Amino acid sequence: VQLQASGGGLVQPGGSLRLSCAASGTIVVIENMAWYRQAPGKQRESVAAVTLGGYTNYADSVKGRFTISRDNAKKTVYLQMNRLIPEDTAVYYCQMAVRTSLSYGTHWGQGTLVTVSS
Repeated sequence: VQLQASGGGLVQPGGSLRLSCAASGTIVVIENMAWYRQAPGKQRESVAAVTLGGYTNYADSVKGRFTISRDNAKKTVYLQMNRLIPEDTAVYYCQMAVRTSLSYGTHWGQGTLVTVSS
């Protein structure tokens, strides 16, 4: 199983970005999908998550600004980020709980850098 994240970049404060993360491999089902981020000098933190049934939860710092969604047919999770602030600057990582015919485990994408700066 491999996860490929994309969509990061440089954006001005108040702007928007949409991150995507697609899974590939022999996958039976993807249960939880999530986004984490790690800012320079800080620990990795949870940003948002979505269950197979569509239940979502968010870190307090992004509630009302970020939206997580998933497309099960495409094995993809998205993170729509609006009203970005400099404190959102970080490397964003996707995570998926994946069941294959042989195993069940958590997988991470390679990270995509989001920089919010004027």
